[in-house]
Amino acid sequence: MQVRVLGALEAEIDGKSIVPTARKPRQVLAFLALYPGRVVPVPTLMEELWGTDLPQSSLTTLQTYILQLRRLIAKALPAERAESVKEILATRYDGYMLKIPATAVDVHTYERLVTEGRQAFDRGEDERAAHCLSEALGMWEGPALVDVHAGPILQIEVMRLEESRLVARERRIDAELRLGRHVELIAELADLTARNPRNEGLHSQAMVALYRSGRQASALDVYRRLRQRLITELGVEPSPQLQRMHQAMLAVDPRLDVIAGPRRTSTFDLYAA
Repeated sequence: MQVRVLGALEAEIDGKSIVPTARKPRQVLAFLALYPGRVVPVPTLMEELWGTDLPQSSLTTLQTYILQLRRLIAKALPAERAESVKEILATRYDGYMLKIPATAVDVHTYERLVTEGRQAFDRGEDERAAHCLSEALGMWEGPALVDVHAGPILQIEVMRLEESRLVARERRIDAELRLGRHVELIAELADLTARNPRNEGLHSQAMVALYRSGRQASALDVYRRLRQRLITELGVEPSPQLQRMHQAMLAVDPRLDVIAGPRRTSTFDLYAA
């Protein structure tokens, strides 16, 4: 079985889809796929499906959803293996488990690559970091579980994955800035700052990319617009760290031109207290 959650839900056995069309069985499959090889308790599944307002028939209904999933799995299995369906979607200790290796789910590979990329970044191996993080980010085909209705628990998982995606992208950009690829990053950062209008890390990266590309006025304008937005919407000034970067650009601080080297941090972090 192969499962994808970084985008629309996909689950296949030998190329045959086992994703149900009905909303709640689809939700159950997505939930179990996020915890491969682990028992998900029945109360947890019920909370995901119905919140705290459980229908009287919730247990029976959940069992029906599991049966529907098992039928789809059985149809996808070769005839000689059809009886093993209860070993794949197993009942265990008042819960259910999708008994597949973690490597069968795309998010496992994604998180491994992100970890490798971050470790390479911390070691100063910028090419390796950029490669691993780019490969991880390339696995995404849209918002996580975009076609699955998310209950209270799945919503948290989706938010966690989306936050991880943004952080991985920021770290990849840090690595590429250290490699001197500032010109190539300008368009991407313009899009990211527009989509994340209060994210100081992304704005600092946009400022650095523009500054190193000989566009000091544009870099300062990024700061001005962010500051105006923060004051208008939240009544706060940019962080002291970003203010120091802004002052460094006004003073043409030579540290802003440092690209690769022994540093194992981002340019933004040079101005941390």
